[in-house]
Amino acid sequence: MRVILSFVLGAGLALAAPALRITGGAVDDQVFQRGPGNTVDIALSGTAADADSEPIEVRITRKFIPVEGWDWKVSGSVRQDQWSAELRGVPAGGPYRIEVRVHGTTVSDSVRNVLVGDLWVLAGQSNMQGVGDLVDVEPPHELVHNFDMADHWVVAEEPLHRLVDAVDRVHWSRNPQTKEPERFEGERLRKYIAERRKGAGLGLPFAVEMVKQMGVPIGLVSCAHGGTSMDQWNPALKDQGGDSLYGSMVRRVREVGGKVAGVLWYQGESDANLKAAPEFQAKFERFIAAVREDFGQPNLPFYYVQIGRHVADANMAEWNLVQEGQRNAEESAARSGMAPAVDLSLDDSIHVGTQDLKRLGRRLANLALGRTRRGPRPLSAVFGDGMVRVVFSDVNGRLTSKARIAGFSIHDASGASVPLIYKAQVDPVDGSAVLLFIGGKLPERATLRYGAGRDPYCNLNDEADMASPVFGPMAIQ
Repeated sequence: MRVILSFVLGAGLALAAPALRITGGAVDDQVFQRGPGNTVDIALSGTAADADSEPIEVRITRKFIPVEGWDWKVSGSVRQDQWSAELRGVPAGGPYRIEVRVHGTTVSDSVRNVLVGDLWVLAGQSNMQGVGDLVDVEPPHELVHNFDMADHWVVAEEPLHRLVDAVDRVHWSRNPQTKEPERFEGERLRKYIAERRKGAGLGLPFAVEMVKQMGVPIGLVSCAHGGTSMDQWNPALKDQGGDSLYGSMVRRVREVGGKVAGVLWYQGESDANLKAAPEFQAKFERFIAAVREDFGQPNLPFYYVQIGRHVADANMAEWNLVQEGQRNAEESAARSGMAPAVDLSLDDSIHVGTQDLKRLGRRLANLALGRTRRGPRPLSAVFGDGMVRVVFSDVNGRLTSKARIAGFSIHDASGASVPLIYKAQVDPVDGSAVLLFIGGKLPERATLRYGAGRDPYCNLNDEADMASPVFGPMAIQ
């Protein structure tokens, strides 16, 4: 009889205990952008029935051990079944478990696997979205999470981008019959995920390299969409919200807290045409300025990729015009940097392959960390003694190539290629210069190019694996 009475009494006490829930401020797997003091303030909120005026206590643990200064402490209180708590100065790191309880009870709720570090936006077209083969991809890392396109925080794993079930309509596929955008769900979505064989990108390799070098968690905000042009990313479409690429990106940045550590951008292939290429650089520079203004971060780091190769029937001058516009923008836009991709291998006719996406991610990490120079940048080309001496700045160590240096070409005043270079080598006296040996007479008003055409073979790098960009025409002095 005493056993039954004890059970009933225990059940009664359990029913009387306040029900506590975290409903706002943090979710599982979320990454918070750290502030200048290497910490962040987190405002939590929720509900707690039958606990009016009771204090709310918070504890933060990592691997079941309280973080220094974050054992149970009063951080808020309950008012009319609602509570809020201020967590001031949560240090960079994680994964954290944030536990909340009503003072004097065992009733609690928690969010798990929370990180404090740096948020990076991934935006642009297909090479940022990721079309690499899903073979030998970058493995997940516990300190790298992704705010996926369905607005869920998850541990980052390839593929990062999944447009078909994104929250924002701009990313949806059109129904073949109705021609209206529609979101994949249910069996259709499961089938799409199971059958996907492409989707590796540079975002995860970038983030893992950042963690290795800094020891600080990284959150990625995936916003890219394949096949898109600068006009489709027009900041003037911001007010369309999730019906525009730019509006979707701005909304998602606000959703993760409104501040980020920087933007990674890979786009330009869709603008390599007669109409768009001449306007590309100006549009791109306006885009960078608009992003900084709309994010409220005038000095926001913005790192991007110079478009690489395209295996096509013909070489197009417009492809090189976009590449040159990207190179010039690096000089005009402060706090920006460019990672060339012309030397990288492809997994199809236009998309960088999975293994070299890892290299490209590391190149972008080098730019973001500022621990290497940006890589070879052409300064001058001077002819004398039967050779053209090409001098580069920003070289890490010496210029290198895995085989005979390739990618340079001489052009006459009309722009036509003139086959004159019979040997190319790094200057044995100056590792920041290349010597191009010329067989024959140099044309009047000759120019030098590197990476001319849409599918050149280029292999000039430096000892940090930072590559020379496509450039030209450069006047030969």
